[in-house]
Amino acid sequence: MADGSQELAFGRFLKFWRGVHGVSQEELAHRLESSPRHISRLENGSSRPSESIIEDIASAIELKTRDRNHLRISAGYSPREDKVDFHAAELKWLRKAMNLTLKAMDPYPAALLDNGNNILMVNRAWVGFYQATIPAAKLQSVSNHYDFLFSRQGAGTLLTGWEDTLSMIVMSMKQATLLSNSDEERELLETFIQNPNVPKDWAQRASRLEPMASFRVQAEFQGKLEKFYSVNQIIGALGPAAYISEPKLTLSTLYPEDEALDMSSIISEELKHPLLNY
Repeated sequence: MADGSQELAFGRFLKFWRGVHGVSQEELAHRLESSPRHISRLENGSSRPSESIIEDIASAIELKTRDRNHLRISAGYSPREDKVDFHAAELKWLRKAMNLTLKAMDPYPAALLDNGNNILMVNRAWVGFYQATIPAAKLQSVSNHYDFLFSRQGAGTLLTGWEDTLSMIVMSMKQATLLSNSDEERELLETFIQNPNVPKDWAQRASRLEPMASFRVQAEFQGKLEKFYSVNQIIGALGPAAYISEPKLTLSTLYPEDEALDMSSIISEELKHPLLNY
């Protein structure tokens, strides 16, 4: 039997959800064509659930996606989440909220990203910051945050000294792919690994570093090389679902290390971009 630690998490979740839905061990066993003894062993941690029985239990007590995934995670299995279209009509409220959030970030460059690091929205400061160096046609066509960062025709023209950061990004993608086993994520990862700006020893570099939600970069600003913090914030549900609930959104923002650096000039002119919505 487990010792009351994380090993028993599945049993605690199962007992909780039985209570929420008023389902006894006997009734659950009947629905699963199993035995009350087996349900008891699952709850006290003396028996480890298979992936199939987790799905059967979730269906038997009618758990929705969030709670089904919590049940999976509590037993050591990866979550399963259907893709959600950020541009769907029912998410109009979320798009409005994100637009207001980006507007509030001015004059600091910010972009809203989906789980594939595709850029969904940008703020005025993002456009003003990059258009000073990147040709308008190139900037207008930007669609993926990592493509943009890794490219010497994109943000790579401004940002310097960040081989460790690129290594950390690739490592995060690699480990996400190992968890999801997704062909789509694997293909995207391979594309970035082949990028000439990614160090050949990216795995060794990243293994020596702890992952963080922010990192330091240097970028040219108004003719001078300035230091910035690149900060990533997860926009998600409360609790453990924050990292598994679709749409999986990240707000990526650049802040100057020098608090006295005035960046208001980058939003003083008229700015246009297909992903700028205000």
